[in-house]
Amino acid sequence: MKNKLLIGSALFYSVFSLNAQLPVYLDKKLSIDLRVQDALSKMTLEEKVKLCYAQSKFSSHGVPRLGIPELWMSDGPHGVRAEINWNDWGYAGWTNDSITAFPALTCLAATWNPELSGDYGNAIGEEARFRKKDVLLGPGLNIYRTPLNGRNFEYMGEDPYLASILCVPYIQELQKNGVAACVKHFALNNQELWRDNVDVNLSDRALYEIYLPAFKAAVHEGQAWSMMGAYNRVRGQHACHSDLLLNKILKEDWKFDGVVITDWGGCHDTYESAVNGLDIEMGSYTNGLTTESEFTYDDYYLANPYLEMLKKGEVSEETVNDKATRILRTHYRTSMNLDKPYGSVATKEHYDVAEEIGNEGIVLLKNSPVSKKKTPLLPLDASKYNNILVVGDNAVRFLNEGGGSSELKVKDMISPLDGLRSTYGEKIKFAQGYAAGKPMYGREEVIENDVVEKLRKEAVEMAKESDLIIMVGGLNKNHFQDCEGGDRLSFGLPFGQNELIEELLKVNPNMVLVLLSGNAVDMPWINKIPAIVQGWYLGTMGGKSLANVISGKVNPSGKLPFSFPAKLEDCGAHAFGEISYPGIDRRQEYKEDILVGYRWHDTKKIPALFPFGFGMSYTTFDYGKASASASSFSDNENLTVKISVKNSGKVSGKEVVQLYIGDETGKVMRPVKELKGFDKISLEPGEEREVSFTIKAQDLQYYDESISNWNVASGKFKAYIGSSSKDIRSTVSFTYKNNLTVNK
Repeated sequence: MKNKLLIGSALFYSVFSLNAQLPVYLDKKLSIDLRVQDALSKMTLEEKVKLCYAQSKFSSHGVPRLGIPELWMSDGPHGVRAEINWNDWGYAGWTNDSITAFPALTCLAATWNPELSGDYGNAIGEEARFRKKDVLLGPGLNIYRTPLNGRNFEYMGEDPYLASILCVPYIQELQKNGVAACVKHFALNNQELWRDNVDVNLSDRALYEIYLPAFKAAVHEGQAWSMMGAYNRVRGQHACHSDLLLNKILKEDWKFDGVVITDWGGCHDTYESAVNGLDIEMGSYTNGLTTESEFTYDDYYLANPYLEMLKKGEVSEETVNDKATRILRTHYRTSMNLDKPYGSVATKEHYDVAEEIGNEGIVLLKNSPVSKKKTPLLPLDASKYNNILVVGDNAVRFLNEGGGSSELKVKDMISPLDGLRSTYGEKIKFAQGYAAGKPMYGREEVIENDVVEKLRKEAVEMAKESDLIIMVGGLNKNHFQDCEGGDRLSFGLPFGQNELIEELLKVNPNMVLVLLSGNAVDMPWINKIPAIVQGWYLGTMGGKSLANVISGKVNPSGKLPFSFPAKLEDCGAHAFGEISYPGIDRRQEYKEDILVGYRWHDTKKIPALFPFGFGMSYTTFDYGKASASASSFSDNENLTVKISVKNSGKVSGKEVVQLYIGDETGKVMRPVKELKGFDKISLEPGEEREVSFTIKAQDLQYYDESISNWNVASGKFKAYIGSSSKDIRSTVSFTYKNNLTVNK
């Protein structure tokens, strides 16, 4: 029979007779664990240690003597990064590494669509497989705590339940391609300022209720094969070798059987790395992005220093056996998986997935009539406008460029201007309006005042002669914007956009504002602009998705995955002074505790500008009265809550029906309500459907610090069903009977 053997990174074919016997560690008929143990028994101590650290910027060692190849990794929660040089951070200049840029994960979260999340994972998995990657560094699951965090665009919003539901199909479908998801950044990497060593301190309740659930879902339901440690410290210890996070929670409590990989440069100590659950060290002796050093890979903490400690008996050989076991298991799942598909890249199918995610992720924030007109400004009917002016640097900027490790080299890119021109033709004119400079790491390019004034004046003059303005602004991937390595410096729009918007509105109030960003922004002009669209970073097909929604070809159905505060001080992380953000002397306390995002706005009665779960449509949805299957339930029982939803408008559309639950008893401090279910449904005009939710005891629980476990007490609860966290259409009360301690 024909068998494929991997020797180093070379793949060759060898034909065996039917009676020939393969080495056990290469026999794919046997279980992975048997093959792992057989391979491990044949390895020297030196070979085991060598598995535990990098051999290049994006690969780690194999065991050539035994036919075990390298492990190849790539950045890319929303696209497979271009090839990087072997030993520095420059691009290799390949001509065949262009890919599909998928929408950023904030956009995926805004779809509230698990099925699309699976499509996303499969498509990006096929691209990673085609590029011969074994580990894809993503998805990112850190919680949106502050709108200043430079990497929020890589994550799935502020709510642990939403992130938990959406990450699972992404991971499952990605890994069907023989590519390991490397879920990141575990844990509490919620800011980029001082990211290498800020010391995060928080309650156990906040840790377990807010910041860990999505990671736990990735392990338990997603069956993720790898996990990336975070840069920051947690209660004094670096996350990449945290006894609490890696040993006690991830590997002991959650029974994670995969491999833990550092963030690049996230390792700081040999002994802690040896005993505290780290498996592979990447990128050390650099600052994580740019600086090279005189040290070799053999000088890494888990390289020769670790080998020396093992030989001296300063750490147990069981530590390296556990690491090598996990690494070999990852090899058999990926690089040595002979059943994995070939993959594909930049196909029509992938473009279709990217477009559909954009279609469903774009959020309509505001849609009012202009002046005395009765109908809302959107969707834009081409027959009503002869001269449409598109303004803004983001209308033509390649937003796949910059941003740090998320930078992508695309095969194709449809810009917003391209998409609008393809829809409205010669009616579209363009003025840049503002300049944002080149994507740079560590600083922003300074634009001369005369350039700023010239661009603004040109746009204003053209606006006077236009029927309508489509302003495409927001943030970008420059440093101090939505970018790795630094947080935003302010809540407001950069590059003089506020002044430009005000000047444009003075001469033409007919404006659609499109915000491309991964973060909420300050909106001092909100009452003056009739239509506002949150467009995220949409990738290769972004311009087409935007045109689809603006024109009405697609009815918007995106819902915000995080709250937009009216001002920065309304955000819980910014309500307690510097100790809460960004920290004092690099020590930080999460003083808002479990009240993150809408939990804070609801409980403290501080209205959000746009609440979590909010998103408008071109049609209307009427909700009936919610009903429960019983007035009470107890241990080992479920409660069913139903509600009818009708499309009462004139066009087909999708609605996200959201279930929140609040504890009315008040035995411990709880948020007013918490998301516990949602269903995205599609309805034709006049169509009505019943939506059903099942409530279990686990949906009522909180983390009880007195017993260091989950708990739920008897009491009164309320189910809230609505179109957003604020737009509640119906409620139903029920009682839960008997105490129940829910296992971890």
